[in-house]
Order: sequence, then structure tokens, then C-alpha cells
Amino acid sequence: MPQSAIGHLVYFIDTKNAPFYRDLLVYLGWSVMYEGDAMLGLVGPHNVSLWFGAALKDLTTDYDGRGLNHLALSVPAQSDVDTTAVYLRDHGVTALFETPRHRPEFAPDPTQTYYQVMFVSPDGIQFEVVYTGPKS
Repeated sequence: MPQSAIGHLVYFIDTKNAPFYRDLLVYLGWSVMYEGDAMLGLVGPHNVSLWFGAALKDLTTDYDGRGLNHLALSVPAQSDVDTTAVYLRDHGVTALFETPRHRPEFAPDPTQTYYQVMFVSPDGIQFEVVYTGPKS
């Protein structure tokens, strides 16, 4: 049986918001691989790519409806979640659900932590930046 992995995800957006995604993901260590009038592509670890393109219909994303609820991006240190929270605040983005915070119920064992910040993009896409590992 073949071993699969996520290759890429595509999100349709209002292209005026493309700089939000470019700047956020570059801040989080991704690289721009393509940038055009109607499409932005970024590549991250293991050559996984995220693409943001012009929406074909004028519909609103509802992360509590059917479909993808949120995209979680893992970071290597608990402090990375905190610096991302500051980055978001400095860019006028409000954190959701009283984050950043520890979520021990999602940690793999009692010696670990699950530490997250959650937020919504200008297009209504919910994101999470999360660290899982030893609590610092």
C-alpha cells in the first residue's frame, strides 16, 4: 500500500488579502514559490505547499459548518506561539478562544503540553499555531 502525505492545500480568498497570508507564512518560515495576480503559493516543510487564489464565487467561509474547520501549523518551540500571538496582535488580528493557552487534554502525555493560538484570517479561514512537546 502506498504511503501518502499532504502535498498541498488550496484556499480561495479575496486577492486583496494575499499579503496577509504571504506575510504571516513567511514570518512562520514558509517561502514564496509563486506570486501572481490571482494566485499565491508558499512552500513549507517537506515540500508541502499552501495556495491562495481568487475566489470563484462570493461565498463566506463558515468554520463551524461542514468542511475544513481550521488549518494548524506546528512550530518547534512554545515561545514561537507567544511571538506569533504578538505578531498577530501587532497586525490587528484578534486571538480566539482565550489563546494563547495550554490545552493539556490534547497533549500526548502528562510530561508534554499542547500550546496554541487560534485566529481567523480576513477571509474567515480559521488558523492555529501550535507547539506540542515538553512544557517550558
